[in-house]
Amino acid sequence: MVPGAFAGTSEAYIRHRVPYPAALLGDLSARAGITGEGLLLDLACGPGRLTLELAQGFRKVLAIDIEPEMIGAARREAERRGVRNVEWAVGRAEDAVLPRGAFRLVSIGEAFHRLDQPRVAALALACLEPGRCIATLGSYSIFGGREAWQRTLIEVLRRWTSRPPSDQAGLGRKWAPGDPEHHEQVLAAAGFAEVATYSFLEDHAWSLEAIMGFLDSTSVASKAALGGNGERFASELRAALLSHDPGGVYRERIEWGYTLGRKPT
Repeated sequence: MVPGAFAGTSEAYIRHRVPYPAALLGDLSARAGITGEGLLLDLACGPGRLTLELAQGFRKVLAIDIEPEMIGAARREAERRGVRNVEWAVGRAEDAVLPRGAFRLVSIGEAFHRLDQPRVAALALACLEPGRCIATLGSYSIFGGREAWQRTLIEVLRRWTSRPPSDQAGLGRKWAPGDPEHHEQVLAAAGFAEVATYSFLEDHAWSLEAIMGFLDSTSVASKAALGGNGERFASELRAALLSHDPGGVYRERIEWGYTLGRKPT
């Protein structure tokens, strides 16, 4: 995770990222044996989008992110929701000093691709209670959809970003936190058992403003990333998308999922 990659994006991240589906969270809770007790460790937590959804299932939560801005936004959102069992910490996931065998779940939402995966998997194995789980969550992002309006979005984005298409994280048909099969391989190599990926489909309708807000939450198309080109990019993209639907509604079916591994007993 490169410090500053998401500078200035925290509020857009909270407002415009699509929430994790209830079906996914319920399935994860059942498979991981979440009962309202024990400790949760949420790594690379961002502004707490996943942390705050899972917090009620645990007695206490430790959430870590490298960006102070993200942790500040997470604290404000937790206060707004009345969630008081989370300890927020600024730091690299890879450098976390954690008690061995203490946690009932380690979660990583849409961030495993930005971490030293073998190192984080080994850390998770050491800090989990025997029989407990690690889960990496994600989806095929708005950049990876097959709808005509999504192809138009990518074409416009590639004209305005400073990085070549091959270096634009998440562009194209790609699971937001990387290939699920690769996640399975990393977790199995670290020593996790019963490693598997579980998928969920959910229809979603975007407004034009929600699309622009989502882009402002990313590392490739935020106002900070686009610099002085931000307004011209936004103007061109709005015009291009409105040519697809003058009413400003853009539909897709999002594929969500999580990869789960269990620490042997």
